[in-house]
Amino acid sequence: MLLKSGGIVILDFGSQTAQLIARRVRAAGVYAALLPYEALYTDAQDAVPDFRGIILSGGPASVYVPQAPQLPGWVLESGVPVLGICYGMQLLAHQLGGKVSPAPDREFGFAELAIWENAGLFEGLLPQERVWMSHGDHVEVPPAGFTSLAKSPGAPYAAMGDPQRGWYAVQFHPEVTHTVHGQVMLHNFVIGLCGAAQTWNPHDFIDASVASVQAQVGEGRVLLGLSGGVDSAVAGALLQKALGDRVVPVFVNHGLMRVGEAEAVVRTFGTDLKLNLHAVDATEEFLSALAGVTDPEEKRQTIGRLFVETFEAAAQHVGAFQWLGQGTIYPDVIESAGTDRPGAQRIKSHHNVGGLPVRMQGRVVEPLRDLFKDEVREVGTALGLPDEIVWRQPFPGPGLAIRCLGEVTWERLETLRRADDIFTSELRIAGLLRNATAQAFAVLLPVKSVGVMGDGRTYEEVVALRAVATDDFMTADWARLPNDLLARVANRIVNEVRGVNRVVYDITSKPPATIEWE
Repeated sequence: MLLKSGGIVILDFGSQTAQLIARRVRAAGVYAALLPYEALYTDAQDAVPDFRGIILSGGPASVYVPQAPQLPGWVLESGVPVLGICYGMQLLAHQLGGKVSPAPDREFGFAELAIWENAGLFEGLLPQERVWMSHGDHVEVPPAGFTSLAKSPGAPYAAMGDPQRGWYAVQFHPEVTHTVHGQVMLHNFVIGLCGAAQTWNPHDFIDASVASVQAQVGEGRVLLGLSGGVDSAVAGALLQKALGDRVVPVFVNHGLMRVGEAEAVVRTFGTDLKLNLHAVDATEEFLSALAGVTDPEEKRQTIGRLFVETFEAAAQHVGAFQWLGQGTIYPDVIESAGTDRPGAQRIKSHHNVGGLPVRMQGRVVEPLRDLFKDEVREVGTALGLPDEIVWRQPFPGPGLAIRCLGEVTWERLETLRRADDIFTSELRIAGLLRNATAQAFAVLLPVKSVGVMGDGRTYEEVVALRAVATDDFMTADWARLPNDLLARVANRIVNEVRGVNRVVYDITSKPPATIEWE
């Protein structure tokens, strides 16, 4: 296939940002395939015919410990340029005769990079660049043939290269947005040094996905889990393009939606878009199952199990189906450490990844599984979906259950709903809901604090506000909202929402935090 030929192979050593490397390569118009580090040369050729370069991801291991992931022998024998990132750099150094050791000064976060030469990887960049570090080990002695290309305060070899063989390595992470010109560096490698083919775009992805879905599903029918968010909406549009009326969307109202959202989903997809939508109200079933559950992993697993059971029950009304369609995207898979990523560590399971029972394995079709949120939006626009769907604020499949920390009850959900509605309404009025925030919501905390209202003592719950700015949702920074807006929101919540007497604002980036609290 043209869009796959001449692309880049990325070997995954378990990094939480491995797929983000692929996203950045795709942003350069080049197809990228992410493969487990155990992949064979033949596997790589199947994934990317005539691949032009190899990128080695980061990972949580230390290269010098027993059973650490090793570099496949075919990588250095392939004859194409190789770029090692973080663990990938240390792996190149270790296996080529250099020395990797624990760093005297670990680096986590921003670092100033001093670049020796404005060429190759660093073509067009300044002598000083701001990059994102996340390492406890470093290259102490580079292998023979490698020279230093840059340094940072904690890494004397923050970048090294052997231009004659086309092998390069960096200790920092060019794939994250915190590395200011990381996209330029990757573009320099992929286009300038590898000469990869620029054939990747949303329209080609749509064509490839349609063909893939048709091959996977055959003559079967798909029951689509429609949440009303952008992911499931775009997945539904893709599935419908591939299968027509053999896609039956089912919307499950689990009682964990935002204010007016369940009604909006039915109106948008059933009335406006005229899909053959089947709406199921399972509020009582979900709340009963969540009664007394406080552990976030148990919440997600419970909701995932009930989703599947509800979909299967819905089949009695819509006719037999052979496949379950979902809007799973790659951040879900990455944080759940999916079974196709054996080197990764699980951050949190997602209801649509870790919550599926064994009987559904092999019966799930997920056309967006390899995409990030910004790519999903591009595909949605290319499919002709309206902006109000494509740019809807992200909402997790488990809904308010993972924003209602502690036990989930109807009363606490109603408190959270009202607080969340006040926050997002004020952002919308100020024109900041889309332009300044990629995601914004309220969280109800499982703690109480002392307050005073009307000269009387109160002991009530606390609401946390969360708003972030991000493109890919793998890294995010807290949104710098105007103080007067935050003051107005806090004042409205404590005055209009009974049971709340304190409001706080979350100013933590991702990493180290996740966007959601659970």
